[in-house]
This record gives sequence, C-alpha cells and structure tokens, in this order.
Amino acid sequence: MGTKEYFKGKKRIIVKIGSAALHHEATGRLNLGKVERLVRELCDIRNRGLDVCLVSSGAIAVGRKVIGLEERPSDISTKQACAAVGQARLMMTYQKMFSEYHQTAAQILMTKGTMLDNVARKNAQNTFEELFRMGIIPVVNENDTISTYEMQFGDNDTLSALVASLVGADLLILLSDIDGLFTDDPHQNPDARLIEMVDELDEEIEDMAKGSTGSDIGTGGMEAKLTAARIATLSGADMVIANGEDVGVLHRIFEGKFVGTVFRAHYDEDFYIADFIEKSIG
Repeated sequence: MGTKEYFKGKKRIIVKIGSAALHHEATGRLNLGKVERLVRELCDIRNRGLDVCLVSSGAIAVGRKVIGLEERPSDISTKQACAAVGQARLMMTYQKMFSEYHQTAAQILMTKGTMLDNVARKNAQNTFEELFRMGIIPVVNENDTISTYEMQFGDNDTLSALVASLVGADLLILLSDIDGLFTDDPHQNPDARLIEMVDELDEEIEDMAKGSTGSDIGTGGMEAKLTAARIATLSGADMVIANGEDVGVLHRIFEGKFVGTVFRAHYDEDFYIADFIEKSIG
C-alpha cells in the first residue's frame, strides 16, 4: 500500500481485536497460539518506544465455554455471568503471556457511564496516562458484568475508538475477520473491491457498510466499524481495518506492506465524546 512513511510518526497506538479473531472457529475456544502471537506483536510495538493499548473482546465467549454453554447467550444476566468468569480467565492468559516478553499488562474495564460522566472520564484518562508513563500496556474491555450496553458498543469497535479519543491516540487498528472496507459484501459478491484509502466518511462510504453482519461469536459488523472510524478520525486519529487472521499484519502496517483500509484523520476541535455517545449510541 506504500504507507510506511504515513505511519512513521505515530506515537500512541490502540489495537482492537474481536472475539471471532481470538477463538477457534470449529470449537469457539480460545486460540492460544494466536493470542501468544498477538501479545508478541504488541510487545514489539512497545519495544519500538510507542505507547500501545489493547482493546480485547472475548470475555463472554471464553466464559461461556468455561461454564459449558454451547450457544451464545441472549439474555443479559447470562451474558454477565459468562463475562464475570471469562474476563478473569482471559486476563490471566494475557498477564502470563505478556510477562514472558518482559512486559506488564493492566486491566481497565469501562462502561458507557465512564465516558458520559465528566469525573469518571477524567479519572480514566489519568489512569491511562500514568500507565503509559510507566511503560505498562493497558488491556481494555467493556465491563459486561455491570453494563447493559454491551450490544450497542458493537463488539468493542466503538469502545476502541472512544479509548483512542480519550487518550489522544494517533492510530487505531481494528483487527477484523475481513480485509477492510469493500464496495459490497465480499462474502456475497465476488466482484466486491477493497477500498484502500478513505479520505472522507460520506454517504457513499456509509452505504457500503449496510447489510454487513457480525459472526456467531462476536457482535460487530461493518456499520460499527464506520462508527468507530467517525469517532477516531474526528478525534485526530487515523484508523486501519485489517484482517486479524494473521496478527503479523501489525508489524506489516508499520512497514507499509499490508492489505487493509486506512481512514484518514480529520480532527474536529468541536467534537465532544459525551455528546456523540448520547446522540449516536443512546
């Protein structure tokens, strides 16, 4: 794509990976090999001297397997029970793997209320800043155990963009199960073309996302990713959608040798997170 120089000056990176990308498709169980490779990539980004934060879905999916539920739960209370079990198991896995590469990870669980309340939002912002100052890698998820908004955040796509806005990141990377934004659904239309660069989120771009759905494991479709793109770009961050099947795409992004879609930042000083959440997410 020839974007090596474009990403050269980035200092603070948010990486989001979804539930589907973290699990074996056949069993729905955690893909430990992929998690280990993801952690290694993140540690290498940190070793470059960059601030890096992971927004990771997967708590409900992990918890449902630990508990023994075959189907994804539909009611809030069962989801919350799965999240309570799964988040602890997921974070234990991350902590162990980060320590193998001599890095420290910290858990941050957020809710919609964190972003809407001025005091809570400032406290969260201060915590992130202190962790970055200490060289610690925050691992963020929505607090599904107490939140009733899990479905609205779109498998953490929106949450990752809110985190990018909150901490002043200059790059958000969404690792998905698709190569990027296409002119049509590539699963249905073999002639669909990948869009490599989006300069502006206009009506034509938004129409391309309609009808895109999530997987059985996750909840996020392309519409959620465009919501994330709007938040990130208006906050001054570029955003990349890339295929998380091979998490090695992370270092290829910085080498300018990746397949994906780049959404260019368009900073708007009048953009306010809380207002956007209330108007767009409800």
